Amino acid sequence: MCKNYFDTNEYGLQFYRATGEGKKPFAVICPGGGYYMVSAHNEGVPFAKRLNALGYSAFVLRYRVGSKAKCPAPLDDLACAVRHIIENADEYNVKTTGYSVWGSSAGGHLAGLFSSERICKGVYNLPQPSAVILVYPVITMGAISHCDSVKNFLGENPTDEEIKAASIENNVNSNYPPTFLWNALDDDCVNPQNGEIMKNALERYGVEYEFLQFKTGGHGIGLGIGTECEPWFDRAVAFWQKEV
Repeated sequence: MCKNYFDTNEYGLQFYRATGEGKKPFAVICPGGGYYMVSAHNEGVPFAKRLNALGYSAFVLRYRVGSKAKCPAPLDDLACAVRHIIENADEYNVKTTGYSVWGSSAGGHLAGLFSSERICKGVYNLPQPSAVILVYPVITMGAISHCDSVKNFLGENPTDEEIKAASIENNVNSNYPPTFLWNALDDDCVNPQNGEIMKNALERYGVEYEFLQFKTGGHGIGLGIGTECEPWFDRAVAFWQKEV
């Protein structure tokens, strides 16, 4: 991997292969960055390497951001990645079923929106993931969203209809995948009420979920090693494992 791989503003996919015999379940990881950058150094590569150590293969997505982030470009990139992996499963030595999608912050918005039945199956004709892992995610595009994420994804003056369609809570139905999500109450970047909004939507439609909300942790801490948030990763993997 070249030094500035994730600084390039175009679609790309970095593969992290699990060792051992047999085909492995795979995860597609969408780092955050407010749809302005792809923060793979703390919300991509470390997740992939940790998954490898646990016997899972992982792919870190480089999706279009900034001037190229307007919807549906990042969704197209994630769909392209999932399709490519499934079509080349033998080459990557991964299973074509039971995959998970992980996303942090704005990457959580991308992962969560893509995973809905309306988008994943309806727009891209792809199988929905077996589990969605959302790390201090942007959920709504409404009043308590992350302003820069909204601006980059929807433009300067989105319509009410565009805001509604791009808010994950409005895309949850009874066929939404099992979802693990967490955030911290002291998050001063993405309002932690985003987590409650998603929790309420999942409960409304009877979707299996696990929601962890820590007192401290802020935003952008990735694995959260040495903080009270640190258990989230193993809990997320256990949640996914139930669905594989």
